[in-house]
Amino acid sequence: MDIIYQFFAHLVEQGLLPEMFEYEFLINALLASMMIGPLLGLLGTLVVVKRLAFLSEAVGHSVLTGVSIGILLGEPATSPLISLFSFSILFALLLQWVKGRSTIPYDALIGVFLSFALAAGAALLLYVAKKVNAHLIEQVMFGSILVASHTDLIMLASICIMVAAMSYFYGNHAYLVAVSPEIAHSQRIKVKVHDYAFVILIALITVASVKIIGAVLVGALLLIPAASARLVAQNLKQLLILSVLFSSTASVFGVLIPMYLQWPISAGPAITLFACGWFLVSLAHRQTQKRIA
Repeated sequence: MDIIYQFFAHLVEQGLLPEMFEYEFLINALLASMMIGPLLGLLGTLVVVKRLAFLSEAVGHSVLTGVSIGILLGEPATSPLISLFSFSILFALLLQWVKGRSTIPYDALIGVFLSFALAAGAALLLYVAKKVNAHLIEQVMFGSILVASHTDLIMLASICIMVAAMSYFYGNHAYLVAVSPEIAHSQRIKVKVHDYAFVILIALITVASVKIIGAVLVGALLLIPAASARLVAQNLKQLLILSVLFSSTASVFGVLIPMYLQWPISAGPAITLFACGWFLVSLAHRQTQKRIA
């Protein structure tokens, strides 16, 4: 990391970058956003194709409960990683398990789990607030560029490598399962394994992204870039490329522009607003194309 810091410092000395790049926390946040963007953009396409927008919201809100449990069990308030990962993964796996053994529509079932996550998190916050600064809870809910550490970057890099490997070997199968589970089953693809792997990935990436984007808004970055891309994409390849592009640029701009212009906006809301900007651009482009046609 020291080499990266020195590289940015050299560019600042040469006048090629603004002085804000002298701060290590900003470089950490920039590197994190450059990994979070492609990850969420890639998985977001599956979220949109599978019509599981509520799933990412439910898992995102479960993070708040996981943080509260970790603090109550004595983990460090700034990084209760064991409880965060454990609770979020168990939450996602339980949701998928109940789905396979229930006749309740999936969106209704996700609504039940989302309500539980919100209620449990709100209840535990009353106890957590006695032990930690309320500002920490705000960081968990809405993200902050001040808290991305070396551990977070290593964790994100590991997840990026894992997702890249899984996409290379099983990407086509995953999209076939998303589009037509029946055809995938006829091709002897293990549909249930893919479904469980998908919810685990959502949980892992949600936890890894929560420090930058926040628990409340991480689902938005999974959904909005992919929904924007779907408005203008002509095929699956374009959908993937545009979703990753929209998500990546929204992440980077959301970190850098408020810092450069000294706006009092947290990284999470800024990233989400830039993603919404892409949605408006895509919507305008689609309407223009309809009028021309």
